[in-house]
Amino acid sequence: MIYSSNLYLCPTKTNLFNKMKKKTLIKLSITAVILLALGFWINSRWNAWFRNPPEPSYTSLSSPGRVLLTFGTEDELSRNISWECDSVVLPSFVELVDSQAEDTLQIQAQGETFRSRNGKAAYYVARLRSLLPDRSYAYRVCSGGKYSPWYNFKTQNQVTRNDYSFLFVGDVQDSINGKSNSFLKKALQKHPETEFLVFGGDLTERPIDAYWEETFRGLDSIGQYYPILTVTGNHDYLKYPIRKLERRFSLIFSYFLDSMIGENQVYTLKYNDMQLFCLDSNREFFYLWTQRQWLKEQLEKSQARWKIVVLHHPIHSIKGKYNNLIQRTLFGSVIEEFGVDMVLQGHEHAYGRMTNHTQTGIPTTPLYTVSHCSPKTYRIYFGERFDKFGIAGKYYQQIRVHGDTLTMNAYDALTGELYDALDIVKNENGTTLTDNGKHIPENLYFKPNPHDKNDQKYQELINAYKERKGIN
Repeated sequence: MIYSSNLYLCPTKTNLFNKMKKKTLIKLSITAVILLALGFWINSRWNAWFRNPPEPSYTSLSSPGRVLLTFGTEDELSRNISWECDSVVLPSFVELVDSQAEDTLQIQAQGETFRSRNGKAAYYVARLRSLLPDRSYAYRVCSGGKYSPWYNFKTQNQVTRNDYSFLFVGDVQDSINGKSNSFLKKALQKHPETEFLVFGGDLTERPIDAYWEETFRGLDSIGQYYPILTVTGNHDYLKYPIRKLERRFSLIFSYFLDSMIGENQVYTLKYNDMQLFCLDSNREFFYLWTQRQWLKEQLEKSQARWKIVVLHHPIHSIKGKYNNLIQRTLFGSVIEEFGVDMVLQGHEHAYGRMTNHTQTGIPTTPLYTVSHCSPKTYRIYFGERFDKFGIAGKYYQQIRVHGDTLTMNAYDALTGELYDALDIVKNENGTTLTDNGKHIPENLYFKPNPHDKNDQKYQELINAYKERKGIN
């Protein structure tokens, strides 16, 4: 009977064991499928996350070149002049001529040799700190007894001026032998009153000497005469688990040499009654937190009437509602709390404009804009909070302060035609916004491939947006 009883119990134990084994196998199978899918996804994104294109070998310039005029300190009268020459540091200086004083000053330059992944060059910066307002200056640079051509720039009258402007361009990121130089020259011809230019990052396609050469070709006869400001973009970085920005970037855009907070490329410029705050939105969380504290401190003590933040990644993305969540979480509340008027952004290779609204639906600051002049265009998601889009073409903006009004005019870089316009007015009645661009047709041209399902879906998205806006 005992033997028989054991025979009776064994099948039950066996069934329980088989059920447990089956459940374990199912769990292991599901885990394996998830890990396999994750592996395939990581493999598909590996190049985008971590692959750095190789840098072809290059030799340094034999005479002074790649001359760039920028601002220096927070003071609008400060200037830095940077250039490149040779692969070792040579005795170098700037010759500066004040057109009214008619005497020539010699400003010594600091030099530093930088070795990139496949080459070496010496970089120089001269800091001009005793400039006078409302003057014309001529300058040339010298390294090792070799001189550059003469260039010139102007400083503005800081007392009587109540009308001034600058141009903003999002990503340029031009291909070799690109067209950015012609776009920028056309823009400056249309707006000869421009006092300086600001770029929203990715001014260079990659941190490779050949692309730096293309960047300076794009800035030829521009960056030597107008102060240039740019923030860092993701294409300016080398891609590693912790991103790396070459020192070459700061040696070229030399205002960062004195303004960095740790490894954070931040900078602020006080210009008449306006102040710009430049951020590096490409970094990891712990770096962005430091920048948040810096931005908050700078805004708290700012006495400027107009406050403008410049960064690469849009606080409110036009590519997807969940994009750039870290940047929005860390910077968004500070921007709104401390009365920022405008946020200038790039990265997403399309045009977008968004304003905040009060609880009663009245538009208010901050004004958020995204633009680019790159050969590449990206698809967007047509978020309902945005006022206007442009999915094709290239755009730049003129930011003009005149009296109690800040005007943002966006232009088509190819045709020069006005594409968007908005006024922010500040007076004793408070701050009001006037949308002068709502009646200008939006550039929504897209030609789908009839055999591409993704193209068909994007066309449906465009059609839905047109229906929502009542666009024929």
